[in-house]
Amino acid sequence: MVLQSPVKVQVLVSALNQDSKNLTEQMNIASDAVVVNQCDGYDYREWHTKSGRVQSFGMAERGVGLSRNTALLHADADICLFSDEDIVLEKDYPDIIRKAYQQIPDADMILFNVRVAPKRRTYWNEQRKRIHWYNYGRYPAYSISGKLDAFRRANVHFSLLFGGGAKYSNGEDSLFLRDCLRAGMRIYAVPDCIGEEMPRESGGSTWFHGFTEKFFKDRGVLYYYLYGKLAKVFSLRFLLKNKTGMCGEIPLKKAYRLMAEGIRSQKSIKKG
Repeated sequence: MVLQSPVKVQVLVSALNQDSKNLTEQMNIASDAVVVNQCDGYDYREWHTKSGRVQSFGMAERGVGLSRNTALLHADADICLFSDEDIVLEKDYPDIIRKAYQQIPDADMILFNVRVAPKRRTYWNEQRKRIHWYNYGRYPAYSISGKLDAFRRANVHFSLLFGGGAKYSNGEDSLFLRDCLRAGMRIYAVPDCIGEEMPRESGGSTWFHGFTEKFFKDRGVLYYYLYGKLAKVFSLRFLLKNKTGMCGEIPLKKAYRLMAEGIRSQKSIKKG
């Protein structure tokens, strides 16, 4: 679907124990936004800035997948951009996003660059490219934008089993992209940068606790659902590519065994 002017952009923010109003200022939000703040209770606030309307939903339940689904449920713009509380957006991000969709009118989704610390970088788009089954697994949720109408027609949502605050510690973004591809959505990646991930005051991610045994087991579970029979091959590829940053405390061979253990755990469930 080709978007008609004026094109409305909306940021969908997943946050944990934040002051939503201060957060949107820190993130440099210059458009409409939906903030889902997982805290200790329930509330709803709404306010207007010179750039648009902000809706804030407080909820006691935990899980980043639940947070993103809630934000998507309340979205009402032409284009949605998923984001996190530690992202600071470029001042002109709405124009960058609009221009990208104008240049690729058949795109249902576009993945943008976001600057991160070298140890946390999983991707960087050097040029425009189409996303397929073999190259979708590296993109974090905060790189993902999409046409709301396309999301609704495809009936896609984030997994509640994977990601921060869920049973398995990461991967809801990759599963979401997989489901979007399976639904026939046209996904592109572009070299335009829309923001930067900032260090948290606590010194680390809200949900990430290092490259522990649980991290590698959970990654094995994720790869089982992403790649099926090829899960072990992609596990080895993942570890070889990231061994310098990830395999410090846990050696590569042990990390591979842990991922294989995670894969086997799901195979046994399926057989049962």
